[in-house]
Amino acid sequence: MSQHPDFKKWQELAEKQMKGKSIDTLNWQTPEGITVKPLYTAEDIEGLDSVNSLPGIAPYVRGPMATMYAGRPWTIRQYAGFSTAKESNAFYHKALAAGQKGLSVAFDLATHRGYDSDHPRVAGDIGKAGVAIDSVEDMKILFDGIPLDKMSVSMTMNGAVIPILAGYIVAAEEQGVSHDQLSGTIQNDILKEYLTRNTYIYPPTPSMRIISDIMTFCSENMPKYNTISISGYHMMEAGANSVLQTAFTLADGVEYVKAALKSGMDIDQFAPRLSFFFGIGMNFFMDIAMLRAARFLWFRLMSEYNPKNPKSSMLRTHCQTSGWSLTEQDPYNNIIRTTLEAMTAVLGGTQSLHTNSFDEAIGLPTDFSARIARNTQIIVQEESQVCNVIDPLGGSYYVESLTNEIIDEAQKIIDEIESLGGMAKAIESGMPKMRIEESAARKQARIDQGKDVIVGVNKYKLTDEKIDFEVREVPSSVRDEQIARLVEIKASRDTKLVEKTLNDIKEAAKNGGNLLAAALPAVRARATVGEISDAMESVFGRFVATTRCISGAYSSEYDANPEAINAIKERTTKFLEAQGRRPRLLVTKMGQDGHDRGFKIIASAYADLGFDVDISPMFQTPAEAAKMAVENDVHVVGASSLAAGHKALIPALIEELKKLGGHDIVVVAGGVIPPGDYDFLFKAGVAAVFGPGTPIPDSAGRTLALLEEKFLS
Repeated sequence: MSQHPDFKKWQELAEKQMKGKSIDTLNWQTPEGITVKPLYTAEDIEGLDSVNSLPGIAPYVRGPMATMYAGRPWTIRQYAGFSTAKESNAFYHKALAAGQKGLSVAFDLATHRGYDSDHPRVAGDIGKAGVAIDSVEDMKILFDGIPLDKMSVSMTMNGAVIPILAGYIVAAEEQGVSHDQLSGTIQNDILKEYLTRNTYIYPPTPSMRIISDIMTFCSENMPKYNTISISGYHMMEAGANSVLQTAFTLADGVEYVKAALKSGMDIDQFAPRLSFFFGIGMNFFMDIAMLRAARFLWFRLMSEYNPKNPKSSMLRTHCQTSGWSLTEQDPYNNIIRTTLEAMTAVLGGTQSLHTNSFDEAIGLPTDFSARIARNTQIIVQEESQVCNVIDPLGGSYYVESLTNEIIDEAQKIIDEIESLGGMAKAIESGMPKMRIEESAARKQARIDQGKDVIVGVNKYKLTDEKIDFEVREVPSSVRDEQIARLVEIKASRDTKLVEKTLNDIKEAAKNGGNLLAAALPAVRARATVGEISDAMESVFGRFVATTRCISGAYSSEYDANPEAINAIKERTTKFLEAQGRRPRLLVTKMGQDGHDRGFKIIASAYADLGFDVDISPMFQTPAEAAKMAVENDVHVVGASSLAAGHKALIPALIEELKKLGGHDIVVVAGGVIPPGDYDFLFKAGVAAVFGPGTPIPDSAGRTLALLEEKFLS
């Protein structure tokens, strides 16, 4: 195709308006490394394979269904769960009455990691970031009054997937609902846990076996149930750009396909039930193109396995708006951010959607904020008329060109992963995790310099800001309630039957047999989530990851104001000269929260600024973190909090430091901590609290000031 006849005329006009500057100065580079021009024409999409597509027809760029939202709108599926099963059940009933169409269950961190609520490692985690589930009795309460033969239920669970899915199946049985009537999705995506989310229990090999067992059981007994949701969302939240999210998510999918085929299943037996889960950020057109590119790539990747059923190569996805993009500062701006991200997912062709609440940078959503988030989808769906046209951006020169760019760049990474032996081998090499962490560090450096604008954080900041809305807090009494229920269940069950069923699980783990099938009798006998998890752990072991820190990414990206960086480096050097060693920081994440973006960025950036940095293993108790701090002779401990356990865990850390003689160690805190809790932490002995959005040079400067006052004055 020849250039548009008026292109040169446009170029001359544009450069005249730019006072003689080249039009190329308007080009910009995305974090994905894609150069974006100011103008796209038909010439830019000439000959692209991804353009020649219709909805419902391979390669599905324009959507997996022929009529898309014109025939049926996406499912409004809000992810929710907190406190006890009874509290969450009441929340679900309100949401369904207000227009929500499906359930998406969030479990607390203790449940994710296979611990019962009475385990000493999880004292600060119960009910905080999701609903606490210890047995089928909790599961029955969770779904009380919700007909499981009619309601699609999505459950975000990976580590403790066997006891949780078994609990859901048995709760349905006791409602009178047969296995083949159940519909929904279990996330069951363990590979991304080793990359980002970290709520794993077992090593990769037995974890992949668990996935195959679930696929086999459900394909034979639960034909309407999706056995895996291959998740890129947590990669995005950990810092992956859109190309990395696409490539790593699809590479995970290929690894699961290989595992299922290796177990003896036919491609068309399980592939039609595969689903995906993508995260949507604030680069509006990039993420629209990402979803379109992912469908093209998945069709191409699956074609290598020669499926007979078209649904085997058709990518269907749930999407969730970003939690990381939400700000503590000027938080009502988050409603606008979520609306834009929701429109991105819709214009990209998602099959279901969760919209985050505006207060999630501070705490769990309240009824008020959840209603706004839900209504965001309802208004887009019912007032905007966007549902009346299939793929309204199809044919857009920019969107089609961007779609093709993502296809090309993601395919290069997928090919690289295959050269390493597949995604499991790539994860063992550390390549995907390091790429994501480098991307996150570079993003933070751009934000801290103001290159990437975040309204209310690094531009258009409020001078006097107050939190003027309710912040939901889960009381510590939730753990007491859960423990009381555990005592009651264990007192009333047949102990010998429980022991037999748990031994049967161990036998299946050792010598073969479907683990989900083996778990069902144990759940019926009232074995707990922790007991079933422990039975498998006795055979498989519990996985412990190696924590590493990248270097150079933050400082190399921070070029707008090098004086700010150099000033901190000079101060750390002076500290070295005065003390004989550099200021030493231990960054720790206590409790069972596996989100590690924040504390990895802090560790990497502080190291670039001249600190000696130690990183504790994940999932530390306060006693373990204190012991490491004292043994490593650090000057300061930085405690990262995301999952609302700060009021229990950080004061406990300070007490443990005192017991070990670490009175001089300064403790600072950062992460998602409501401003109303700052005074509580200060009174407990915390020297400084750095909320979301604090620029790293600011927090490093303030931390250094505390150390200079204590050790150099």
